[in-house]
Amino acid sequence: MASADSQALKESMQGHLFFSQAKSSSLATSHDHYRCLALAVRDRLLKNWVDTADTYTREHVRTATYLSAEYLLGPHLENNLVNLGLVEAAREACASLGLSLEELIAEEPEPGLGNGGLGRLAACFQESMATLELPAIGYGIRYEFGIFRQQITPHGQVESTDPWLAHGNPWEVIRPEWSYPVQIGEHTVIGVAYDTPILGYGVNTANTLRLWSAVAPEAFDFASFNAGDYTRAVLRKMQAETLSKVLYPNDELDQGKRLRLSQQIFFVSCSLQDMFRILRGQGLEVTDFHRKFALQLNDTHPAIAVAELMRLLMDEYGIDWDTAWSITTASISYTNHTLLPEALETWGVELFEQLLPRQLEIIYEINTRFLRMARIRYPGDSQILQRISLIEEGPQRRVRMAHLAVVGSHHVNGVAELHSTLLKQNLFADLARIWPERFTNVTNGVTPRRWLAVANPPLAALLDEAIGDRWRTHLEELQGLAAFADDSAFLERWQAVRDLGKQRLAQYMRRELGVLVDHTSLFDVQVKRIHEYKRQHLAALQIVERYLRIRAGEDLPPRTFVFGGKAAPGYALAKLIIRLLVGIADVVNMDPAMDGRLKVVFLPNFSVSLGQLVYPAVDLSEQISTAGKEASGTGNMKMALNGAVTIGTLDGANIEIRDCVGAENFFLFGHTAEQIEQLGHSGYHPMPWIEQDPAVRQALELIGSGYFSEGDRELFHPLLASLTSHDPFRVMADVADYRRAQNAVDEAWLDRGRWARMSLHNTMRCGFFSSDRSIADYAERIWKVGRVPVQTSAGAPAP
Repeated sequence: MASADSQALKESMQGHLFFSQAKSSSLATSHDHYRCLALAVRDRLLKNWVDTADTYTREHVRTATYLSAEYLLGPHLENNLVNLGLVEAAREACASLGLSLEELIAEEPEPGLGNGGLGRLAACFQESMATLELPAIGYGIRYEFGIFRQQITPHGQVESTDPWLAHGNPWEVIRPEWSYPVQIGEHTVIGVAYDTPILGYGVNTANTLRLWSAVAPEAFDFASFNAGDYTRAVLRKMQAETLSKVLYPNDELDQGKRLRLSQQIFFVSCSLQDMFRILRGQGLEVTDFHRKFALQLNDTHPAIAVAELMRLLMDEYGIDWDTAWSITTASISYTNHTLLPEALETWGVELFEQLLPRQLEIIYEINTRFLRMARIRYPGDSQILQRISLIEEGPQRRVRMAHLAVVGSHHVNGVAELHSTLLKQNLFADLARIWPERFTNVTNGVTPRRWLAVANPPLAALLDEAIGDRWRTHLEELQGLAAFADDSAFLERWQAVRDLGKQRLAQYMRRELGVLVDHTSLFDVQVKRIHEYKRQHLAALQIVERYLRIRAGEDLPPRTFVFGGKAAPGYALAKLIIRLLVGIADVVNMDPAMDGRLKVVFLPNFSVSLGQLVYPAVDLSEQISTAGKEASGTGNMKMALNGAVTIGTLDGANIEIRDCVGAENFFLFGHTAEQIEQLGHSGYHPMPWIEQDPAVRQALELIGSGYFSEGDRELFHPLLASLTSHDPFRVMADVADYRRAQNAVDEAWLDRGRWARMSLHNTMRCGFFSSDRSIADYAERIWKVGRVPVQTSAGAPAP
């Protein structure tokens, strides 16, 4: 018999098919049915959403505002069903209508509003803030086209547009009444708010993600139209809408730089103006801004907030400099996400003068006052003044946005212990000497709802049976699995559940890619943004070596290597790494000598949805970045949470993962960050390492011979030249120890009982890596934002 919830959902879906889609069941498509279910679920969110906003407004609560240029949200439907506790009711409702819940879930377009870990972290954090009942608003840009769609051809990566809004978005609500002007150069654009509810798990709280879409003040120029200039009549509309058209333009060209800086001031200014609206609406004084709001800058993209908040306080509200500066620095905190100096945004002063002249004046004044203080502290030390200045001197003077963020914040945090240490020791060493109390660490985390309950239902069900379901909100409860660590019957069930995940991925690879893989082989997985410092080319060399060993007659355990991730369109070497992986796969997968013992697969268009399929299937998690280069990583946490064993360097959060799961359940290799730095100081060159390593030399020669490029000896020359001439990410220094660790993996894999225990221990000891813990740290130590439970009002309209 159908439950009351399933019956109500069924009726709601039928109502939306008529009233929202204007169709009969005979004409409805699968996408129509998806929208009907999404709208039925949204109906159940709206009461929580309205009650949450009403509670925050009535109680004048202190609110965390999270400014991020990226949100890699993933599909909403299944996550909302889990958080509402309606998965089975939805399945029953769909079945009663002759529909499959899984097929409707697959219909949802994924909002590609992020480029990787930064955007996915922002999404995890939004969900955790709601689950912890913390008042919060996420701010960003509603990109019409998300990160590009990636196709993998024999020539490597090919990009195409990602029209994720082509069929509309049932989760968002447009708020035209909350629109704000932003002056950029000689032009004014209007930011219009689009709101999405972010529901917490098992609570009434539904916070808001507010994304800004750009429009022109006047969408149509009648004077130009009447004069016969039809193109000019809509020119301003097209120019304005460009700001929110696409995620992260290629900023190698001047136009790309202009657009990117314009995007940043656009969403930051709209967000700050919106906060002042909220402040006024609650009857609070402008000088209460820092008491009402805790602003978190997610990396340097929103760093212009320091200057823009000062501008608004002084120019719009008449606040004097000293008071405005006190409010600004008491409001803003900054999370740094990179140790690569080239990834810290700087903008040419000339470009700033053209687009943001008033903000540049304010930055100059901030810098003048800051350097005056520094001169008193370090008299006669001109070198430190050059290093800490907000303006980088040189042939082209540039504004250092990360320096601006540090100077204008009350807290600066890294996202893993090593990362935070290196920020203070290297990247911001001088600034940390001035304000040591300002620097802290908050290690990243991931939401267990998305990355275990949604992604891996069989494992979630086993955990519920074994230790109860509190792990969904108290991930430390996974420690209860210790009671089963030596239980052979439970370990067999554990392996059976893990095997289901591998079967699902194997079926996907066969259906979508036409690649047959043995799901009983070891699944060795590296899915992340393609970049030299993440060292996918180190893994490629190991595969070539393994290929040669098998061809030479060595008996190695069957292994399937799975890669996924996108390379920035303008990053030639990263795209060449993809081309190498594709070339290796083409040769290896066609070679009968492999006889099922080696397969290589590149998964195109890696996304949150695909991640939910991949992470439960991982046996070996490849976290092999150069030590001291990865800020944290979160894919490492998602894989370990689902029972993967990590092979990795002492980099980013790998260190903390190894500390938590135990050294015996982690395959460590490579130089430490300190040793990598020493290699550089001692005049590192890769050739001596290559000359003493016949295996890697043979692999490099095979690649250079054209074996994986259809005889083209020149194709991989730029990549090989980088590896053999200067090797900036020390691949050759680590390749031998990586081989040793991979041999240890083979040995451990052959002992199935040992591997099952290692897998269990990784899940069992992952409680620390919940985004709930991360957000609790931010709220308590940085934002000073407290829990505000939301009570649902009586007599509200039923959905």
